[in-house]
Amino acid sequence: MFGRRKKNSSVSGSDEAEQVVDGVAAEDTDELTGLTSGEPRRINLPPAPRPDGPWDISEVGAPGEGRVDLGGIYVPGVEGMELRVEVAGDAIVAATVVLRDSAVQLQAFAAPKKEGIWGEVREEIASGITQQGGIIDEVEGPLGWELRAQVPVQLPNGASGAQLVRFVGVDGPRWFLRGVISGQGAVQPEAAGLLEQIFRDTVVVRGEGPMAPRDPIVLKLPNDAQMVPDGVQTEEQDGSRFSGGMGQLERGPEITEVR
Repeated sequence: MFGRRKKNSSVSGSDEAEQVVDGVAAEDTDELTGLTSGEPRRINLPPAPRPDGPWDISEVGAPGEGRVDLGGIYVPGVEGMELRVEVAGDAIVAATVVLRDSAVQLQAFAAPKKEGIWGEVREEIASGITQQGGIIDEVEGPLGWELRAQVPVQLPNGASGAQLVRFVGVDGPRWFLRGVISGQGAVQPEAAGLLEQIFRDTVVVRGEGPMAPRDPIVLKLPNDAQMVPDGVQTEEQDGSRFSGGMGQLERGPEITEVR
């Protein structure tokens, strides 16, 4: 089943926690759409080898086998998963795989031909979160270098808390794939394994047309997709503004109270 979530063109400045979670999870902020004019640009090394994926379309013989065709990316199909999409204007720009109480959001961007951008993007994401009062830890994880963030949020009882989120990324040939892991998968390694495998098995279709670096690679719906209209939610999908558009996930240790 597909869920559809529409992204606003701007993020409310009065809700800093939501701004961080949603802002770095979509193309609405400067973290992934480009640098401020005149800002010095860090030169990155060429993309590193990807022996375990994610894959370019040229590296996979039959990308549609066991994967959902979203046009710009092929997402692995996993039993029991729910696949949701996020919309910016009239374009679908992100896909989120929800598995029980964890989720991974996938978003692909154009990148320079001979230069990776993940190192640069990590610095920008980290700067944005720390400016909002969050805590960032840069570590080398199963998917390479990643950011593990504690994002400040307000709990339902009014107390201050923190949501744990993992930002992962891989540079490919003229593209960059970014993943945002939340829920139990951001806290417990045993809950993250399948989400990490989904990220690795994703196939990116950059296309041959001209694109500016950091432009989102637009996605599409499969022909047989069953859509849940925007604003219509089942009991299991009751929205949470801290879920990054992934519906209500079971709260666990990923949200902790700050005293």
